[in-house]
Amino acid sequence: MSCATCHNPALGWADRIPRATGHDGQVGERNTPTVLNSAFLGSQFWDGREPDLEGQALGPIEADVEMAMDLDVALERLTEFEIYRNKFAEAFPEDENPINADNLAYSIAAFERTLNTPNSPFDRYLSGDENAISEQAKDGMVAFVDNGCIACHRGPALTDSQFHAIQVPGSKDLGRYTVTGEESDKYRFRTPTLRNVAVTYPYMNNGATETLEEAVAVMGKEMLGREFEEQTINDITAFLNTLTGEMPEFEIPALP
Repeated sequence: MSCATCHNPALGWADRIPRATGHDGQVGERNTPTVLNSAFLGSQFWDGREPDLEGQALGPIEADVEMAMDLDVALERLTEFEIYRNKFAEAFPEDENPINADNLAYSIAAFERTLNTPNSPFDRYLSGDENAISEQAKDGMVAFVDNGCIACHRGPALTDSQFHAIQVPGSKDLGRYTVTGEESDKYRFRTPTLRNVAVTYPYMNNGATETLEEAVAVMGKEMLGREFEEQTINDITAFLNTLTGEMPEFEIPALP
Protein backbone atom coordinates (compact mmCIF):
# COMPACT_ATOMS: atom_id res chain seq x y z
CA MET A 1 0.00 0.00 0.00
CA SER A 2 1.11 3.56 -0.67
CA CYS A 3 -0.48 6.99 -0.98
CA ALA A 4 -0.64 6.40 -4.74
CA THR A 5 -2.61 3.19 -4.26
CA CYS A 6 -5.72 5.27 -3.63
CA HIS A 7 -4.53 8.59 -5.05
CA ASN A 8 -3.53 7.31 -8.47
CA PRO A 9 -2.10 10.00 -10.81
CA ALA A 10 -3.69 8.20 -13.76
CA LEU A 11 -7.15 8.30 -12.19
CA GLY A 12 -7.56 11.96 -11.29
CA TRP A 13 -5.40 11.35 -8.20
CA ALA A 14 -8.21 9.25 -6.75
CA ASP A 15 -9.12 5.59 -7.37
CA ARG A 16 -12.45 5.60 -9.24
CA ILE A 17 -14.05 2.99 -7.05
CA PRO A 18 -16.95 3.69 -4.68
CA ARG A 19 -15.05 3.26 -1.42
CA ALA A 20 -11.34 3.02 -0.73
CA THR A 21 -9.84 -0.46 -0.53
CA GLY A 22 -6.90 -0.86 1.82
CA HIS A 23 -4.77 -3.41 3.63
CA ASP A 24 -5.87 -7.03 3.23
CA GLY A 25 -8.70 -6.00 0.90
CA GLN A 26 -10.60 -4.09 3.57
CA VAL A 27 -13.14 -1.60 2.23
CA GLY A 28 -13.45 1.70 4.04
CA GLU A 29 -16.61 3.69 4.69
CA ARG A 30 -15.86 6.58 2.36
CA ASN A 31 -14.96 7.45 -1.19
CA THR A 32 -11.36 8.49 -1.84
CA PRO A 33 -11.20 12.27 -2.43
CA THR A 34 -8.74 13.56 -4.97
CA VAL A 35 -5.62 15.27 -3.64
CA LEU A 36 -5.56 17.64 -6.61
CA ASN A 37 -5.76 21.24 -5.39
CA SER A 38 -6.08 19.93 -1.83
CA ALA A 39 -3.89 22.76 -0.52
CA PHE A 40 -6.77 25.15 -1.18
CA LEU A 41 -9.14 23.32 1.18
CA GLY A 42 -9.92 24.69 4.61
CA SER A 43 -9.62 21.24 6.18
CA GLN A 44 -8.83 17.68 5.18
CA PHE A 45 -10.87 14.44 5.01
CA TRP A 46 -14.62 14.30 4.40
CA ASP A 47 -15.24 15.07 8.07
CA GLY A 48 -12.58 17.77 8.37
CA ARG A 49 -10.82 16.05 11.24
CA GLU A 50 -7.46 17.51 10.25
CA PRO A 51 -6.91 21.23 9.60
CA ASP A 52 -4.13 20.95 7.04
CA LEU A 53 -2.10 18.68 4.79
CA GLU A 54 0.55 18.05 7.43
CA GLY A 55 -2.12 16.75 9.78
CA GLN A 56 -3.61 14.57 7.08
CA ALA A 57 -0.40 13.07 5.74
CA LEU A 58 0.42 10.45 8.36
CA GLY A 59 -3.01 9.18 9.36
CA PRO A 60 -3.49 6.76 6.44
CA ILE A 61 -0.16 5.07 7.18
CA GLU A 62 -1.36 3.74 10.52
CA ALA A 63 -5.09 3.41 9.75
CA ASP A 64 -6.15 -0.24 10.00
CA VAL A 65 -8.27 -0.09 6.84
CA GLU A 66 -5.64 1.78 4.83
CA MET A 67 -1.90 1.03 5.00
CA ALA A 68 -2.06 -0.60 8.46
CA MET A 69 1.61 0.05 9.27
CA ASP A 70 3.01 1.31 12.55
CA LEU A 71 4.52 4.74 11.92
CA ASP A 72 7.81 3.87 13.61
CA VAL A 73 8.09 0.80 11.39
CA ALA A 74 7.44 2.95 8.32
CA LEU A 75 10.19 5.38 9.36
CA GLU A 76 12.59 2.51 9.96
CA ARG A 77 11.77 1.18 6.51
CA LEU A 78 12.65 4.54 4.95
CA THR A 79 16.03 4.62 6.69
CA GLU A 80 16.96 1.33 5.03
CA PHE A 81 17.31 3.06 1.66
CA GLU A 82 20.22 5.31 0.83
CA ILE A 83 18.17 7.44 -1.52
CA TYR A 84 15.78 8.40 1.28
CA ARG A 85 18.59 9.02 3.74
CA ASN A 86 20.23 11.39 1.26
CA LYS A 87 17.02 13.15 0.26
CA PHE A 88 15.90 13.77 3.83
CA ALA A 89 19.37 14.94 4.86
CA GLU A 90 19.36 17.41 1.99
CA ALA A 91 15.86 18.69 2.79
CA PHE A 92 16.41 18.97 6.55
CA PRO A 93 20.16 19.69 6.97
CA GLU A 94 19.87 20.92 10.57
CA ASP A 95 18.30 17.70 11.86
CA GLU A 96 20.56 15.03 13.31
CA ASN A 97 17.95 12.38 12.45
CA PRO A 98 16.06 13.89 9.50
CA ILE A 99 13.87 10.85 8.84
CA ASN A 100 11.26 11.47 11.52
CA ALA A 101 7.48 11.79 11.68
CA ASP A 102 7.34 15.58 11.45
CA ASN A 103 9.65 15.73 8.45
CA LEU A 104 7.75 12.96 6.71
CA ALA A 105 4.52 14.92 7.16
CA TYR A 106 6.20 18.13 5.93
CA SER A 107 7.55 16.34 2.87
CA ILE A 108 4.30 14.69 1.82
CA ALA A 109 2.39 17.93 2.37
CA ALA A 110 4.96 19.93 0.39
CA PHE A 111 4.55 17.53 -2.53
CA GLU A 112 0.76 17.71 -2.34
CA ARG A 113 0.93 21.49 -2.55
CA THR A 114 2.39 21.13 -6.04
CA LEU A 115 -0.59 19.13 -7.29
CA ASN A 116 -2.53 22.03 -8.75
CA THR A 117 -4.46 22.06 -12.02
CA PRO A 118 -4.53 25.50 -13.64
CA ASN A 119 -5.68 26.62 -17.07
CA SER A 120 -8.93 24.70 -17.30
CA PRO A 121 -11.29 25.78 -20.10
CA PHE A 122 -13.30 27.69 -17.49
CA ASP A 123 -10.15 29.44 -16.25
CA ARG A 124 -9.39 30.48 -19.81
CA TYR A 125 -12.96 31.71 -20.20
CA LEU A 126 -12.60 33.81 -17.05
CA SER A 127 -9.37 35.20 -18.48
CA GLY A 128 -11.25 36.52 -21.51
CA ASP A 129 -11.30 33.66 -24.02
CA GLU A 130 -15.03 33.51 -24.74
CA ASN A 131 -14.55 30.53 -27.03
CA ALA A 132 -12.90 28.41 -24.35
CA ILE A 133 -16.23 26.85 -23.34
CA SER A 134 -19.31 25.92 -25.34
CA GLU A 135 -22.63 27.74 -25.37
CA GLN A 136 -24.16 24.85 -23.46
CA ALA A 137 -21.47 25.16 -20.79
CA LYS A 138 -22.24 28.89 -20.55
CA ASP A 139 -25.91 28.04 -20.05
CA GLY A 140 -24.84 25.55 -17.42
CA MET A 141 -22.76 28.20 -15.65
CA VAL A 142 -25.83 30.44 -15.47
CA ALA A 143 -27.97 27.56 -14.16
CA PHE A 144 -25.24 26.71 -11.63
CA VAL A 145 -25.41 30.26 -10.27
CA ASP A 146 -29.15 30.86 -10.55
CA ASN A 147 -30.06 27.61 -8.82
CA GLY A 148 -27.78 28.29 -5.88
CA CYS A 149 -25.02 25.71 -6.44
CA ILE A 150 -22.51 28.51 -6.10
CA ALA A 151 -23.53 29.09 -2.48
CA CYS A 152 -21.35 26.14 -1.45
CA HIS A 153 -19.17 25.64 -4.52
CA ARG A 154 -17.39 28.96 -4.79
CA GLY A 155 -13.94 30.48 -4.68
CA PRO A 156 -10.74 29.30 -6.41
CA ALA A 157 -11.35 25.62 -5.59
CA LEU A 158 -15.13 25.84 -6.03
CA THR A 159 -15.74 24.85 -2.42
CA ASP A 160 -16.55 26.80 0.72
CA SER A 161 -14.69 24.16 2.80
CA GLN A 162 -17.69 24.14 5.13
CA PHE A 163 -19.80 21.21 6.29
CA HIS A 164 -23.32 20.58 5.06
CA ALA A 165 -25.83 17.90 5.94
CA ILE A 166 -26.69 15.43 3.22
CA GLN A 167 -27.93 11.87 3.57
CA VAL A 168 -26.71 10.20 0.44
CA PRO A 169 -28.75 7.17 -0.63
CA GLY A 170 -27.23 4.00 0.81
CA SER A 171 -25.05 5.77 3.38
CA LYS A 172 -25.37 5.60 7.16
CA ASP A 173 -22.17 7.60 7.68
CA LEU A 174 -22.66 10.21 10.43
CA GLY A 175 -20.02 12.48 8.92
CA ARG A 176 -18.58 15.30 11.00
CA TYR A 177 -20.54 14.10 14.05
CA THR A 178 -17.87 11.41 14.49
CA VAL A 179 -15.35 14.23 15.04
CA THR A 180 -17.30 16.73 17.14
CA GLY A 181 -20.03 14.68 18.81
CA GLU A 182 -22.37 17.59 18.16
CA GLU A 183 -25.89 16.54 17.22
CA SER A 184 -26.04 19.34 14.66
CA ASP A 185 -23.08 17.81 12.80
CA LYS A 186 -24.81 14.54 11.98
CA TYR A 187 -24.55 13.72 8.27
CA ARG A 188 -22.47 16.83 7.61
CA PHE A 189 -19.57 16.51 5.17
CA ARG A 190 -17.03 18.97 3.82
CA THR A 191 -17.98 20.44 0.47
CA PRO A 192 -15.75 18.73 -2.11
CA THR A 193 -13.89 20.75 -4.71
CA LEU A 194 -15.48 20.76 -8.15
CA ARG A 195 -12.19 21.23 -9.93
CA ASN A 196 -11.53 18.14 -12.09
CA VAL A 197 -14.88 16.70 -10.97
CA ALA A 198 -15.41 15.11 -14.38
CA VAL A 199 -12.42 12.80 -13.85
CA THR A 200 -12.82 12.03 -10.14
CA TYR A 201 -15.92 9.83 -10.22
CA PRO A 202 -17.77 8.15 -8.56
CA TYR A 203 -19.31 10.77 -6.30
CA MET A 204 -20.56 11.52 -2.80
CA ASN A 205 -19.03 10.42 0.48
CA ASN A 206 -19.82 6.76 -0.21
CA GLY A 207 -19.13 6.77 -3.93
CA ALA A 208 -22.61 5.44 -4.70
CA THR A 209 -23.30 8.02 -7.41
CA GLU A 210 -21.70 6.85 -10.64
CA THR A 211 -22.17 9.68 -13.12
CA LEU A 212 -21.89 13.44 -13.07
CA GLU A 213 -25.45 13.77 -14.36
CA GLU A 214 -26.74 11.66 -11.47
CA ALA A 215 -24.68 13.70 -9.00
CA VAL A 216 -26.17 16.95 -10.30
CA ALA A 217 -29.68 15.53 -9.92
CA VAL A 218 -28.99 14.26 -6.39
CA MET A 219 -27.50 17.57 -5.26
CA GLY A 220 -30.40 19.51 -6.75
CA LYS A 221 -32.90 17.40 -4.86
CA GLU A 222 -31.06 16.92 -1.56
CA MET A 223 -29.39 20.30 -1.15
CA LEU A 224 -31.64 22.67 -3.08
CA GLY A 225 -34.99 20.92 -2.91
CA ARG A 226 -35.36 21.02 -6.68
CA GLU A 227 -36.11 18.45 -9.34
CA PHE A 228 -33.88 19.58 -12.18
CA GLU A 229 -35.17 19.14 -15.70
CA GLU A 230 -33.04 16.98 -17.98
CA GLN A 231 -31.85 20.01 -19.96
CA THR A 232 -30.71 21.77 -16.80
CA ILE A 233 -28.82 18.66 -15.69
CA ASN A 234 -27.12 18.39 -19.08
CA ASP A 235 -26.23 22.09 -19.11
CA ILE A 236 -24.73 22.05 -15.60
CA THR A 237 -22.84 18.87 -16.46
CA ALA A 238 -21.41 20.56 -19.54
CA PHE A 239 -20.23 23.42 -17.33
CA LEU A 240 -18.67 21.03 -14.81
CA ASN A 241 -16.72 19.38 -17.60
CA THR A 242 -14.97 22.71 -18.23
CA LEU A 243 -13.38 22.57 -14.76
CA THR A 244 -10.77 19.95 -15.68
CA GLY A 245 -7.37 21.63 -15.62
CA GLU A 246 -3.87 20.75 -16.69
CA MET A 247 -2.61 17.79 -14.70
CA PRO A 248 0.66 18.22 -12.77
CA GLU A 249 3.70 16.74 -14.43
CA PHE A 250 6.37 14.95 -12.46
CA GLU A 251 8.76 12.10 -12.93
CA ILE A 252 7.62 8.84 -11.38
CA PRO A 253 10.69 7.43 -9.63
CA ALA A 254 11.72 3.80 -9.73
CA LEU A 255 10.98 2.36 -6.30
CA PRO A 256 14.09 1.33 -4.34
